[in-house]
Amino acid sequence: MSARPQKKRAARRILVAAAVLSTSGALIAAIPANAGETHTGAAKTGRYQDVQLLSFNDLHGNLEPPAGSSGRVTHLNEDGTTKTIDAGGVEYLATHLREARKGNTYSITAAAGDMVGASPLISGLFHDEPTIEALNGLDLDVTSVGNHEFDEGAKELARLQNGGCHPEDGCYNDSEEFEGANFPYLAANVTDEKTGKPILKPYWVWKKNGVKIGFIGVTLEGTPDIVSAEGVKGLKFGDETETINKYAKVLQKQGVKSIVALIHEGGAPASGAYNYNCDSPGPGDGISGPIVDIAKNVTPQVDALVTGHTHQAYACTINDPAGNPRTVTSAASFGRLYTDTTLTYDRWTGDIARTAVKSANHVVTRDVAKAADMTELINRWKALAAPVASKPIGYIAGEIGNTGTESPLGDMIADAQLAYAKSLDPEADLALMNPGGIRAPLTYAATGSEGDGVVTYGEAYTVQPFSNTVNLVDLTGAQVITALQQQVSGSNEASPKILQVSAGLTYTLDLTKAGAARVVTDSVKLNGAAIDPAATYRVAMNSFLAGGGDGFAELGKGANVLVGGDDLAAFESYLTANSSAATPYPVPAANRITIVK
Repeated sequence: MSARPQKKRAARRILVAAAVLSTSGALIAAIPANAGETHTGAAKTGRYQDVQLLSFNDLHGNLEPPAGSSGRVTHLNEDGTTKTIDAGGVEYLATHLREARKGNTYSITAAAGDMVGASPLISGLFHDEPTIEALNGLDLDVTSVGNHEFDEGAKELARLQNGGCHPEDGCYNDSEEFEGANFPYLAANVTDEKTGKPILKPYWVWKKNGVKIGFIGVTLEGTPDIVSAEGVKGLKFGDETETINKYAKVLQKQGVKSIVALIHEGGAPASGAYNYNCDSPGPGDGISGPIVDIAKNVTPQVDALVTGHTHQAYACTINDPAGNPRTVTSAASFGRLYTDTTLTYDRWTGDIARTAVKSANHVVTRDVAKAADMTELINRWKALAAPVASKPIGYIAGEIGNTGTESPLGDMIADAQLAYAKSLDPEADLALMNPGGIRAPLTYAATGSEGDGVVTYGEAYTVQPFSNTVNLVDLTGAQVITALQQQVSGSNEASPKILQVSAGLTYTLDLTKAGAARVVTDSVKLNGAAIDPAATYRVAMNSFLAGGGDGFAELGKGANVLVGGDDLAAFESYLTANSSAATPYPVPAANRITIVK
């Protein structure tokens, strides 16, 4: 389901209706003619020119400071100890970026995708128009698309780029239409299945006083595996490395020899600290994950890689195919960090002097002045969202976190989906929830005037913003076990995706083993009885998993499918029915999966 009916009704109650934007038959419109825009500035001086590249990724519409652990970063002290720092919020990000640009006449700001999608209610309720407006105010020059840019489909992405009122909800500002992004979205490896042509501009060139730097933007090839089928219908996602290499040649032929790749794919450094030196030697150090192979195979013509998707922080060097070090960066997520990279441009060759490249991540601390224009933007959109966002829907006894192999919030959501499933079909047996669909914790401390322990609709929306439905399917016991094995095998072997399970389903996960063997088959039980491979079980899950998302192909083979209602509505109903001010919902123990390490 691509839209949440109750969200639309609520939006219509609080917003002024406007004329509906007519849509063309084309799959997606072209990027406006700001691509290749020439910037003016000081006269040329000397052979070498330092160019500042500020970058970030995976903002996900987090205009306000993210709650709980999602709004903190880890700092590694010189003595090896760590501390956490509160970070994020576009009011602070704007201030930090503007301060960083001072004294840098040659400065570019770029991003690596997932600027929108899976957003908190202040942005998601309005189809992420507030975030595009904020990015315009941040003077973002260019970004690649990410997988979440396709959550609402290619036509909606085109609208975010080009502007216009939403085709169903209309305009949110009765005095003017939504203007769209002032910056180009790049999608070099996303093509129309029928025409074979990129749906958006594949590259963009920044120019200033003879300095030319090209940007190629791609998202991960596996986007169709992690986005609803409707969102990527009619699209083809190509190999990241092959696409970058192809367009690097195009840029070279145009005389653009300095090239940066914006890649919505990433890796995992050995430390979670944003200032960890991932170039440090030794076993277990460095960085792993898909970006390593990409970096090793992207043509040496590309001078730096700005990456994302994994929500990790790193500023590393990985050798290119010629054996030369090349900078690879990522700035975590949610606007908590930005990366400052110095690219030294050689006017004689038109290329970047790689030996001079410097890069580091910086915290978007909240101890600086708020940017007044961002405060005004947030207050304006919050006022529109307030009647929906501030509605109390339940009470919790403490913070219910979303981290860990099995999380307390994962258990709670799975239980909510099972309860909803039983209301549709009393024979429902169990529920499974994908961890990536749980976007934030439920914080105990009040985020507004609601009081500690009160959960508002806005807070719940931040947890589950995807507009999925809760579906029921029939699976054999053998299929249930296979699905559990797919958590740690196939496309998920290198980076396991552990499903969150409803009460009654228990099993052991042995991380000392490899692949599918990590799931101890004879430990899988439902209400204390071993799962019968030949028996049929009625399983609840969201529509994303029911479509085989996140590499769970077996879940996409369910029979006797029943499409239920909205997953957030199911969560809201469950919390309302099972909590009160006198008896708040207890923090789940997260003890259904036994972990062996």
